[in-house]
Amino acid sequence: MGFASYREDIISRFGSDTYPRVKETRPMSRLKDFTVPSARPLPVIVLADISGSMGVDGKIQALNHAVREMLEAFQEEADLRAEIHVSVITFGGQARTHLPLGPARNAQWSDLGAAGGTPMGAAFELARQAVEDRNVVSSRSYRPTVVLVSDGQPTDAWQPPLAAFLASERGGKAFRMALAIGSDADHEVLKAFLADPAGRVYRADEAKQIRTFFQLVTMSVSSRSRSANPNSAPALADDGWDL
Repeated sequence: MGFASYREDIISRFGSDTYPRVKETRPMSRLKDFTVPSARPLPVIVLADISGSMGVDGKIQALNHAVREMLEAFQEEADLRAEIHVSVITFGGQARTHLPLGPARNAQWSDLGAAGGTPMGAAFELARQAVEDRNVVSSRSYRPTVVLVSDGQPTDAWQPPLAAFLASERGGKAFRMALAIGSDADHEVLKAFLADPAGRVYRADEAKQIRTFFQLVTMSVSSRSRSANPNSAPALADDGWDL
């Protein structure tokens, strides 16, 4: 074979488009395709009675301390599955959102004062609007926990707003907890809020027991956030939390 023929043969072997080539791989580029799924929100909404009667016997001070302590505990929770979000809706004179729903880690708490009547029905309506608004509680969110705390009787028409809350898709499925503070609290209203024959209305005869109740709320929510399925009901033995 002459040199020209040899050169022609080399070109045909190694320069041909049909010759199989080794494909360059870049393993590091695959990391761009790998994304860690973000944690889904786990909403907690507190409906807090701040009517004038909460201003006696240290009740409002105990409530402020208990909620602040709960937020601090939630801020220490870290799980890739669930991120605890918290909102506080108050009712005293009027119902309003004191702490908009957002990640607990970003919550900035300002203490509550006590004044006015007990517009609990208006608070139920704000809670319903919040849980049903996809811009507030996203479609990715786990079932919310809604906590009602009161030391008196509603001073507005509470039945229709409560019925609307319980009939709503998310309100009816929410985990609900209730605390009656003192002997004047309307237990029948709190039982209606739970809408569960087996549900328990906790009772705080002294201001210091408000903190005990919120510790139970904290344990319940934290247990859900760490569970394999945060949508499932927390299995908590509350015998040691007898209020």
